[in-house]
Amino acid sequence: MKADIAVMSSRKVQVWEKAKRATESKPTPVLVMDTEIIAQDFQSFRSNFPKAGLFYALKANSDPAVARFFNALGSGFEVGSEGALRLVLDLGVPAHRIISGNPLKTPEFLRHAYSIGVRKFTLDSYSEIEKMAVTAPGSEVYVRIAVSNNYSEWPLDKKFGIEEEKAADMLDAARTAGLLPTGIAFHPGSQCVSTAGWEEGLLQCKRVWDEAASKDIILTSLNLGGGFPSEYLRPVPALGEIARVIDSTMGRLFPNDTELLLEPGRGLVGEAGVLVTSVIAKAERAGHKWVYLDAGVFNGLMESIGGIRYPLWVSSQGITAKNTVAGPSCDSMDVLPGEFDLPELEIGDRVYIMSAGAYTIAYASRFDGIALPKVVLV
Repeated sequence: MKADIAVMSSRKVQVWEKAKRATESKPTPVLVMDTEIIAQDFQSFRSNFPKAGLFYALKANSDPAVARFFNALGSGFEVGSEGALRLVLDLGVPAHRIISGNPLKTPEFLRHAYSIGVRKFTLDSYSEIEKMAVTAPGSEVYVRIAVSNNYSEWPLDKKFGIEEEKAADMLDAARTAGLLPTGIAFHPGSQCVSTAGWEEGLLQCKRVWDEAASKDIILTSLNLGGGFPSEYLRPVPALGEIARVIDSTMGRLFPNDTELLLEPGRGLVGEAGVLVTSVIAKAERAGHKWVYLDAGVFNGLMESIGGIRYPLWVSSQGITAKNTVAGPSCDSMDVLPGEFDLPELEIGDRVYIMSAGAYTIAYASRFDGIALPKVVLV
């Protein structure tokens, strides 16, 4: 809302105003991606991590135009599926700029990736070692360890990661199977809002690193995954602050020539996106105001069911009231969490969902026959 803009960053205002201009005559919903913001955030990663290998996590926003823009920037790509691999190959991305951080890979994906020269893979189970020994022999492998996701708004720790005390044995098993144990990987959880997530993860990596050395396994690399946050409704640590903690911690714990890999997704595209929607209905139920939009949980805002809270902006002014905001489908789960202070809106009014560049269209489905948001780059 205009009343909120004064307390928001000038950068967010810029993104909002560009999204408004770009969609004035377009039907909604539409996801507007600001390429200037993407380029700024990409350069910020480059500046704060000058020696790191930077691999955009394509799963965050796999729109072909967005992927093409990252390719033009010279980014590497993290892919974990056959479809994602085909997309980057169609763009002409060379194998040395592709890695796979997904510990769960199909044999078909591994064969294809290996056949075109991809050699860096992450694993966290013995079955993956057996699979890779056949489909990708001699590949460089990273063991992903389980770390605390207590600082994350979208935890990933239950599904992925081997226990720290078992990781060195897994690296040893990979070596025995003909793979090349290269490093350790971890992920502090998506939307990690504290630098402690990376510091604690690196401390765990150090213990595994030393245990591997006791087995004559000399590691050379660390993959810190993603987790780099976007600003929604609450402040998050600046990238420079995260980088300083990572750099100082690595400087204390690891050799100076240790390779560092990063797989940012949300941190590269989240704040560049505005999901432009329209009011399609209004109601009052048991004394509570409801506003219904043409985009909701199932066709763009799936992360809201896990706790992600998006800023909502409108052009209208006036006295505000608490509103429940819901999507267009016939499912009662299609409701955004919490309530939003909004002025009185009319059918057709635009509602701008900010910081919507990551995991919106990526999760979107055509449930109930409702169209997916179109993507526009500006």
